[in-house]
Amino acid sequence: MWKVTLPAFGVLLLAWFFGNFVLGWFQQNNVKPQTQHSEHPSRAADSPDQSCLCHLTGVLDDCFCDVESIDVFNNFKIYPRIKRLTEKDYFRYYRVNLKRPCPFWPDDGHCAIKDCHVEPCPESKIPVGIKSGNYNKYSQAANTMSDMTECEQAKELGAINSTLSNQSKEAFADWARHDDAQDHFCELDDETSPDSEYVDLLLNPERFTGYKGSSAWRVWNSIYEENCFKPRSVYRPLNPLAPSRGESQFTVSSSARSTWLSLISQQSLKEAGLSLGFVGDDDGEGFYKWLEGLCLEKRVFYRLISGLHSSINIHLCAEYLLDEGWGRSVWGPNVQEFRQRFDTAETKGEGTRRLKNLYFLYLIELRALYKVAPYFERAFVNLYTGNTQEDSATKDLLLEVFNEIKSFPMHFDEKSMFAGHKIEAKILKEEFRLHFKNISRIMDCVGCSKCRLWGKLQTQGLGTALKILFSEKEIQKLPEHSPSKGFQLTRQEIVALMNGFGRLSTSIYQLHNFRVLLNKNR
Repeated sequence: MWKVTLPAFGVLLLAWFFGNFVLGWFQQNNVKPQTQHSEHPSRAADSPDQSCLCHLTGVLDDCFCDVESIDVFNNFKIYPRIKRLTEKDYFRYYRVNLKRPCPFWPDDGHCAIKDCHVEPCPESKIPVGIKSGNYNKYSQAANTMSDMTECEQAKELGAINSTLSNQSKEAFADWARHDDAQDHFCELDDETSPDSEYVDLLLNPERFTGYKGSSAWRVWNSIYEENCFKPRSVYRPLNPLAPSRGESQFTVSSSARSTWLSLISQQSLKEAGLSLGFVGDDDGEGFYKWLEGLCLEKRVFYRLISGLHSSINIHLCAEYLLDEGWGRSVWGPNVQEFRQRFDTAETKGEGTRRLKNLYFLYLIELRALYKVAPYFERAFVNLYTGNTQEDSATKDLLLEVFNEIKSFPMHFDEKSMFAGHKIEAKILKEEFRLHFKNISRIMDCVGCSKCRLWGKLQTQGLGTALKILFSEKEIQKLPEHSPSKGFQLTRQEIVALMNGFGRLSTSIYQLHNFRVLLNKNR
């Protein structure tokens, strides 16, 4: 009997072990991948690594476009082209004055960190067609007018006028009138100043330089608190300078606030590399009720600034100093830094709002490019550097970008803005312009030279986009075969416009990379 029973028991034991092995293998190879690839929002939200991006979906506020459509359009159609375009000579050299004093508070001095430094471009490296003048001139004949010194120009003005074609004379008059135009949304640098220098943007990329703390925080605080149509009684969420609940902000002296700010821990201000240190216990409920109660124009203004802020933060996270050893710095994406700025848990739900404002800003600038395309499509408009072959390739690539933009089906409709009573609309538009112009002046208060460079460029890019959107009638009246009299862009504005949009395109592209990295970290 035992002879029969023992073998049978051995067979049963072996079958039990084999069954458990098969069941374990099945669970490991079938159940887990289903969970891992689940796209159900609630499941994804359970992971802190995904909480800031899983809610970044659906239709954006104040427009009829969804995040997913922008992702596909940008990452596959726009980003590769805009990246190549901004590497062209016409767009890589930007003239800027980084020595202008801060007009609002005593200068803290420039950042001493070596990565804050901007290396100006030697005069010998600047293409001849660019350094001969900064306006978008339409032919080599028109550009030669700027090759002389100011003194020679004064002496030979009569000779120039007698040799230029009528078309070039009109262009010259337009450039002079443009200087006096009142349609600027930015405080433009005086490019004749000896402190203005050309910078090669490719050799001075936007990165996390280590610039942070109270100086960096004060820049953004001034922008949000004083220029976004916000009363001081309404507190932004997670604002370290907001008083505690029930305390009047006006009972805190400016000196006390300044002292308190200086005592805030570096950990709390870690986000400030041209970013705010978002800390505090305000849930933002009152702020967003106030924001929703604003008219569309003022609500749009806030979202534009927030979107620009978010875009800059993404650049700093994507190009972070990961290692600095043996004289060779290693730059790359910092996932932890990204989470601190945008994760739902880290920002009490603010992260998704910030990222959606980035997409909103992208749509605004995309719309501006759509509107300004006819300005560049005219045959005589030439992006002049002095290299005929290069100039032709640059123009072709620019028109290719415009053609892709025209194919996008969900553009922002700006006609709903400033559409009320004419006098009230005009006053509101002027307020809009002056507030943004003031923000461009605040960029001269940024202590890090590299941060100042990219802050000024991206602000001017957005200002140029706004100028375009508010000049629709003038653009529609553009003459086909001669320079326009009512609407004009300088080369600086063109370079800032395309590079500014290129930065937004890069931000959205980088979001895809962070999604991949966050998934790997899970």
